Amino acid sequence: MKSIARFCGNCSCGCPELFVDLSAPAERQVVITDDFGQRVEMSIDQFGSIVEAAKSGTLDDLALAH
Repeated sequence: MKSIARFCGNCSCGCPELFVDLSAPAERQVVITDDFGQRVEMSIDQFGSIVEAAKSGTLDDLALAH
């Protein structure tokens, strides 16, 4: 797996991280880990829909809700 990004906030509780594993099956090539040891696996297409939602502003209210 190749680390792509680390998402550290202001909580001092660890950092979720984004990985790509091109050797995994297509539906599991994007991996997001959280600071509790859990992980979410998805396809590159599924992750692309999250990126598009972020770019379009759909996720802005969630990001600003803290």
